[in-house]
Amino acid sequence: MTGEDANPSTDPACALTRTEDAAHVDGQTLVAVFDSPVAAHLLHFAHDCGFRTTLLEPRGDQAVVHGRSYADKVIDTVDPSLFDDTVDVVVTDHDRSELGETLRELLATKSRWVGVMGSPRHAPPHVPALQQLGVPEGTIAQVHRPIGLNIGSRLPAEIALATVAGLIADRRDRPGGFEFG
Repeated sequence: MTGEDANPSTDPACALTRTEDAAHVDGQTLVAVFDSPVAAHLLHFAHDCGFRTTLLEPRGDQAVVHGRSYADKVIDTVDPSLFDDTVDVVVTDHDRSELGETLRELLATKSRWVGVMGSPRHAPPHVPALQQLGVPEGTIAQVHRPIGLNIGSRLPAEIALATVAGLIADRRDRPGGFEFG
C-alpha cells in the first residue's frame, strides 16, 4: 500500500493526526536527567509525542525549576525497577559533578538507550568520570554521544527537538533526516 493508496479511515497513522492526544503511543518513556532549560523542552516535546516523561534530578525536588511542570514524574534517585527496555535516558548537562555516579547507576539498569548531550567538537566528560569509577570500557561505549539529529541546533528548544526526533527515528529504525525509504 503506497501513501497515495492508503485509506485514511483505516490507516492508524492517519487517525492519530486527527486526535489531540497521542497518549503513550508506543509505550515509551523518556527520562531527562538533570533539570535544565533543555530538559524542560525535552520533556514537553516528548510528552506531546506520546512519551511518558520523568525528570531525574539527584539534587532533589527543591532544585527542580525548569522541568517540573513538563514531567509526569520527578525522581531524585535511580530506582532500577523504573528503568526497563521501554525507557530512553537523556543526560542534559554533562558538567554536573554527579555525572559519573548517575551514569554508572543508569548504565546498570535495563534502559533501552542512554545518551549524553554535548558537542562532538569537545571531549566527552562522561568517559573519564566513568573510568575513574571503574566502569568497564564496553559499558562506557554504550553511552550515545552526540545525540539527536544533526540539524545544527543551538538553542535549548532546538536541541530538545533534535533529540526527541532522533529518539523517534531510532525507535522506529529510521535514519532520520529527509530521506524516506
